[in-house]
Amino acid sequence: MDSDASPGPAARVLVVEDDQHLAHLVSRYLQRDNFEVEHAGDGGAAVTHARRFAPDVVILDIGLPGIDGLEVCRRLRQFTDCYIIMLTARDDEIDKLVGLTVGADDYLTKPFSHRELVARVKVLLRRPRRPHPAASLAIPPAVTVGALRIDPAAREVHLHDRLIPLTPTEFDLLTTLATHRAMVLSRRQLVEAVWGPAWVGDERMIDVHIRNLRRKLGDDATTPKYIRTIRGAGYRIGAGQ
Repeated sequence: MDSDASPGPAARVLVVEDDQHLAHLVSRYLQRDNFEVEHAGDGGAAVTHARRFAPDVVILDIGLPGIDGLEVCRRLRQFTDCYIIMLTARDDEIDKLVGLTVGADDYLTKPFSHRELVARVKVLLRRPRRPHPAASLAIPPAVTVGALRIDPAAREVHLHDRLIPLTPTEFDLLTTLATHRAMVLSRRQLVEAVWGPAWVGDERMIDVHIRNLRRKLGDDATTPKYIRTIRGAGYRIGAGQ
C-alpha cells in the first residue's frame, strides 16, 4: 500500500462553508481518509474555530455570509500558518488572484470533484513548510535593528522591550532578513530560506507575510524603520533612505 495514501489521523481540516449539504459531503470524504474534521458555517465562526481547533488545512468558501472568505483568510493569516484552499463559485481569474494575495495556498472552482479536493489537501500537507531544525546546527546570534530585537535562539521578537507575537513563518522571514541585513533578498530567496528549495507555489505569499509583519511592527511601508521594499528586487532589513 502507498504510504502517502493518507496523511494520518493527526491531520486536522476545518471546512468553512455555509452550504450545509456541500459541507457535509466534503467533511465525509475527508473523514474517510482519516482526517479530523470540523465545520464552520460563517466567517466569524471560522476564525473562532481556527483559534481553538488549530487546523492543518482550512477549506474556505469565498462567498460566506457576514465576513466573507477573503476577510477570513486575512484574519487567519494574522495568527496561523495553516494551509488554506479557497473555494469560489465563479471561474474568475480576479477572484483567484485576490484570494492568493490575501494568503491562500490554493483554490478550486465550484463544482469540483471531492476526490480532487482531498487530493489537493494531501498535496499541501506534503509540501515542506520550513527546513528541519537539524538542517542547521548553528543558531545565529540575536540581532538588533533600532528598537527591534530578534532572538533566534529563543524565537522571540521584542519591540521597545515588548514581546511581539509572530507566527512561525513571520518569525523565520524576519530572522532571515535580519541575519542578511546587508543583502536585498528576492521572494524566491526568502521562500527557499523559510520553506526550502523543494517548495512550489505562488511566491506572492511572501508579500502577505511581509504585510502582516509590518502591521505587527507598526512599520509604515512608505517610510519603513525595519523592512524595506526594493522595487523589482525584493526586501531588505533596515530603515529607508
